[in-house]
Amino acid sequence: MENFKDYEVWFVTGAQLLYGGDAVVAVDGHSTEMVKGMNASGNLPVKIVYKGTVNSAKEVTATMKAANNDEKCVGVITWMHTFSPSKMWIHGLQELRKPILHFHTQFNKEIPWNDIDMDFMNLNQSAHGDREFGHIMARLKKPRKVVVGHWQDPQAQERIAVWMRVSAAWADAQDLRIIRFGDQMNNVAVTDGDKVDAEMVMGYHVDYYPIADLVAVKDKVTDAEVAELVKVYENDYDFADDCKAGGANRGQVEHAARIEIALRRFLEEKGAKAFTSNFDDLNEVDQLPGLASQRLMADGYGFGAEGDWKTAALYRTMWFMGQGLPKGCSFLEDYTLNFDGENSTILQAHMLEVCPLIADHKPKLQVHPLGIGGKNDPARLVFTSKPGEGVAATVVDMGNRFRMIVNKVECVESKSLPKLPVASALWVPKPNFEVGAAAWILAGGTHHTSFSYDLTAEYLEDFAEIAGIEFLLIDEKTTIPEFKKELRWNDMFYKLNRGI
Repeated sequence: MENFKDYEVWFVTGAQLLYGGDAVVAVDGHSTEMVKGMNASGNLPVKIVYKGTVNSAKEVTATMKAANNDEKCVGVITWMHTFSPSKMWIHGLQELRKPILHFHTQFNKEIPWNDIDMDFMNLNQSAHGDREFGHIMARLKKPRKVVVGHWQDPQAQERIAVWMRVSAAWADAQDLRIIRFGDQMNNVAVTDGDKVDAEMVMGYHVDYYPIADLVAVKDKVTDAEVAELVKVYENDYDFADDCKAGGANRGQVEHAARIEIALRRFLEEKGAKAFTSNFDDLNEVDQLPGLASQRLMADGYGFGAEGDWKTAALYRTMWFMGQGLPKGCSFLEDYTLNFDGENSTILQAHMLEVCPLIADHKPKLQVHPLGIGGKNDPARLVFTSKPGEGVAATVVDMGNRFRMIVNKVECVESKSLPKLPVASALWVPKPNFEVGAAAWILAGGTHHTSFSYDLTAEYLEDFAEIAGIEFLLIDEKTTIPEFKKELRWNDMFYKLNRGI
């Protein structure tokens, strides 16, 4: 896919010289054909590059070091075609800093029952070669993904594709600069966190800039630039009558466009991929930058409200994983509850900042009072989300580790909100309203989430595995008693493993 064209994944085959040169040639031929076939399948978003067969500790270590130093390489797929003694992998695996996927497969799909002989047996030994390799990975406690299946099987390729997207997103996160305009919302705990630890663990770099710095950029935006962007708005969205040319709120739409141009310019100049705003710290900005935040999210910038830099980073990562997939993602907030027995739901919204990628219809650009922040009436895109299943995720700082919480949810059709003109979604958390909401609260989850229709829990679990952070899933199988046990077990695990 074009979105990941600048990346590649290395394919490294494990073998040894015990069976002679002819066997090595055969292994190399099989590996070449497999890589060519998987690339041609159309199921993989990142190109696989075959890096040859490694037959010694020296070759393994050299290949892993090379992977570390190649910026295009976002991960390594390993496969043991024959029996590859895993002690020769120790130093190479210790060196490797890129994500790794262990592919348990074999070249032939079926056993050639009538022709199988000792030569075939000596050559095709993945059945136990991969177990030898798996053992040393376990001994080294190396984070990895294991995919089992034939290399031509679309289901196996789909699982590899998930890992590829996650690995590319991990590479993107390693220079993820987040700009905070203003600080956290006063006295809020869950959106705060250890920024030093976040950079050490996940690569996030968080910087603060006063909103006055953005105002200085805004003041240099020309009227011609504003007029050009408003034309884009008119093409992309339906306009409320008072927002059209000559309307009473046309000036607020133009102010919103000026803020968007300035915000994009500022982020580009700083090399930032995500940002946060705070309605308590707007200085000379005319209005809360709701429309700008909505549109920047659609283009892949991470966003978090009230200084929530962790959600801003997670949104960027989830957007990056889902590039090219059709349904979209957004920053959301648990807004208010609707108790209706088995049909109980949670309204997801925010003051303004919900991404139009999840809209069920063409958004409408409107201007209304906000009732908070003390600024002029802000422009925003108003819509409801499309129905369908998705995942809501958050990352929280638990003091001795980061915890990722993921809840499977189902978005359902929402009713109109004539007196609440904001973008919104309405969902039911899995396994049901009561258990899903209770488990989220027990886990210490935020009121802000990063939501995606396209991603599954597997994507986020893979990311947590690569990052080495805690992962909690709330889904159809969740029960409160078992979930409480998992929380207690995890607390004990992290205390033992971090000496706390």
